[in-house]
Amino acid sequence: MPNSGSKSRIVFLGTGTSEGVPRVSCLTNPDSDCPVCPDAMKPGSPNRRRNTSLLIQREMPDGRTSNIVIDAGKFFYESAMNWFPKYNVRTMDALVITHAHADAVGGFDDLRDWTNNAQESLPIYLRETDLDSVESLFFYLVDRRKQTGGGGVAKLTFETIDETPFDADGLEIIPLPVEHGRGHEIFGYRFGSVSYISDTSAISESTAALVAGSELLVLDALRPARTHGTHLTVEQAIDEARRLGAKRTLLTDATHDIDHVPVNAELAKLKDSEGLDIQYAHDGMAIEVEL
Repeated sequence: MPNSGSKSRIVFLGTGTSEGVPRVSCLTNPDSDCPVCPDAMKPGSPNRRRNTSLLIQREMPDGRTSNIVIDAGKFFYESAMNWFPKYNVRTMDALVITHAHADAVGGFDDLRDWTNNAQESLPIYLRETDLDSVESLFFYLVDRRKQTGGGGVAKLTFETIDETPFDADGLEIIPLPVEHGRGHEIFGYRFGSVSYISDTSAISESTAALVAGSELLVLDALRPARTHGTHLTVEQAIDEARRLGAKRTLLTDATHDIDHVPVNAELAKLKDSEGLDIQYAHDGMAIEVEL
């Protein structure tokens, strides 16, 4: 791997499902008995969840800090506002996309703040099928000649990828094909000893082989008990963590059905009973890794 052993970290810019937490419908419902959404309104609450997104930070040999982001969804502006100043993120060196749902690409228009004011352009790595979807949503970003005036639009460079490993600002990234609903394939990604799978309902044996040996696995776990057509439940995620065998697993993409502190207390029992280190991540959580 390039720059092996360099000082690096990942930061969770968002750990919530597409609608985020809190749900406004809980906050405005006088009969709601949801404990999570009101708690999510408190400053610093781990139950406050924006769309799933990850920042990869690396110290480079030339002294600069490389910032690679995975996904920029509907709440990307808020995520960046909260965490970029804290982690000294002035520019982005690459944006890598898992799939073209709104919780992964809905913040593309906000990228103009960076390319208008902090950097010349931003390379975006995504599959051809996702580029087609982005073009239908943000035609003026894919073809800037179609902008209609007003504020300057983001200057984005689209780099199409497939299942072949690719380089993003000197970091080798290995696509991890997974199902996100029956018959709908999207990508997770492995970089170094970290595997990141934020949206999945099934993981094939071939992808499991690519994950094998990971020190850290970040894995989709939407909610307990009730199955979902496009995401893993907590119980399914625990089974996948056992199968995939990473030393540590952090769960993401949670709804308001997950109350962070008590759920993590229950998950911690698995470490005592079977040595399974599994917890929910939270927005703003930073972890040192070797890349």
